[in-house]
Amino acid sequence: MSISLASHPPPSSLDTDLAAALSAALRQVNRVVFGKAAQVKLAFACVLAGGHLLIEDLPGVGKTTLAHALAATLGLSFARIQFTADLLPSDILGVGIYERADGSFKFHPGPLFAQLVLADEINRATPKAQSALLEAMAEHQVTVDGATHSLPEPFFVVATQNPLDLAGTFALPDSQLDRFMLRIGLDYPDHEAERALLAAEDRRELIAQLAPCLDGVRVVALREATTRVLASPALIDYVQALLAASRRHADIRIGLSPRAGLALLRAARAYALIDGRDYAVPEDVQAVFAAVAAHRLTPAATSDITRNDLAAQLLARVPVR
Repeated sequence: MSISLASHPPPSSLDTDLAAALSAALRQVNRVVFGKAAQVKLAFACVLAGGHLLIEDLPGVGKTTLAHALAATLGLSFARIQFTADLLPSDILGVGIYERADGSFKFHPGPLFAQLVLADEINRATPKAQSALLEAMAEHQVTVDGATHSLPEPFFVVATQNPLDLAGTFALPDSQLDRFMLRIGLDYPDHEAERALLAAEDRRELIAQLAPCLDGVRVVALREATTRVLASPALIDYVQALLAASRRHADIRIGLSPRAGLALLRAARAYALIDGRDYAVPEDVQAVFAAVAAHRLTPAATSDITRNDLAAQLLARVPVR
């Protein structure tokens, strides 16, 4: 699929100013992350759909750069957590500190209390530290010492992870993977994009120069607009057919859950909104399907087919009616 870097048409269900801000945000991130327009568009779809994003690839291909560019462009409060083998849950969530003046414990929030949180190299931490994100990602709240604390809105986690065959990594459990609405990879840039990257300014300097195109209020407005994008009964039939096919596939041990179906519909609606429509079509579902579904598929023990290939097979086998 070829995706142009040109301005996207203003979504018809948005007012002119909000539509223009969304288009400007897409263009700005694409000016920092060269040659990855498809992945940038999926990242924005994830933001608009109210999900969380997992970026999996080799070190040095731009995972953290994409997260920083998103944070600067969306105008959200930002925190970066570097995941390491000795990271503790309290390093992420925060901790209660004894106040001698009144003899009580006062909660001091950790870096998770930001609107956009970069969980960098999440699979370098142990499962105990990884699990600190579960409640936050699912409920937008955390519980520490028996007290519940709400997280800011909007709340969005961008996690990066290295391939599991690299040293010092811990696989994310399926329950953690399922909390990420989309998983994308960046891969090496093509020749033209790499040439532009080598000749351009340092990425850190470019990100420092970025001005916010959106803010928390407008991101919430975009998420609300996404929920109003029409998904027809025929489109829902198509999504259900994909879910059913994943459960019957001989090379898939665990197929897609109803929660995966909801994520697929929300992401397709967001993709349609970015393309300027207030209705979703099968092409929107197909565009986001691999990013939504592949990491949720569990191959059969006897299968040597990758998750991405399984997702492609499902798309090929299920016709659009």
